[in-house]
Amino acid sequence: MVAEQMMAKKPIKRFLKKWLITFKVMPIIILVTIAKFLAHQFELEVMDLNALFTSLVAGTIFLIGFLIAGVLSDYKESEKIPSELSASMKTLLDDTYTICKIKPLAAASQFMEYQQSFSSVLLDWFHKKEETQEILKKISNMNDFFVLFDQEGIQANYIIKLKNEQNNLRRMVLRIDTIRNTNFVGSAYAIVETMGFMIACGLISIKITPFYMSLFFTLLITFLVFYMILLIKDLDNPFDYSDGIQIGTEISLKPLYEHLASFERGM
Repeated sequence: MVAEQMMAKKPIKRFLKKWLITFKVMPIIILVTIAKFLAHQFELEVMDLNALFTSLVAGTIFLIGFLIAGVLSDYKESEKIPSELSASMKTLLDDTYTICKIKPLAAASQFMEYQQSFSSVLLDWFHKKEETQEILKKISNMNDFFVLFDQEGIQANYIIKLKNEQNNLRRMVLRIDTIRNTNFVGSAYAIVETMGFMIACGLISIKITPFYMSLFFTLLITFLVFYMILLIKDLDNPFDYSDGIQIGTEISLKPLYEHLASFERGM
């Protein structure tokens, strides 16, 4: 059921993922276009293109490169996390299934049901429908099942493996929480946004003939600068999901949805 819902949203998701940032930039481009026409109409293009302005543009590009290098390291790390989470949960499930086959226990069956519930709640947490402390509490509650396994005489190596995967889950949840609640250097965003605004204002007031060539370069440079600023902000939080749809540059949760779907298929 979950997998079918995700497939239904796939064409929309692909379209939004490709063009969302462009849509976000368009209001800025429209405002700059209007301002440029007004400046030309009322003869407010009072500046000439000079080396100082091109240096300002070059400096802004340098800062954008600095920012994108900073956020990409976290983004590349984040790409691996959903697969690692899914692998840990599958290992937990496999070991619990093995215990269930070796020595049929009510606790083992209950733990498998608990893992299904946990997978569903974990996806809700990604979409900010659950608190981080609630997820951590559910991970800690797995200890109750491990105690029951120990009381039933399950071999210690199985319990140790389960504990290791429990620790991996907790570590990755805390890492995701840190990434999505910590932004890159705020002052760096402030200066690059200010410079982007100054570039737009400068392009509006610079006189280049013919006018339509001036308009073309004004819109092109403005679009590139603000597109990159928005792209960097999007990359800075790769776990920012909305309404159950992964758009923009969010990390794919496909491994987690597939793991949850495996319960519906009976493993």
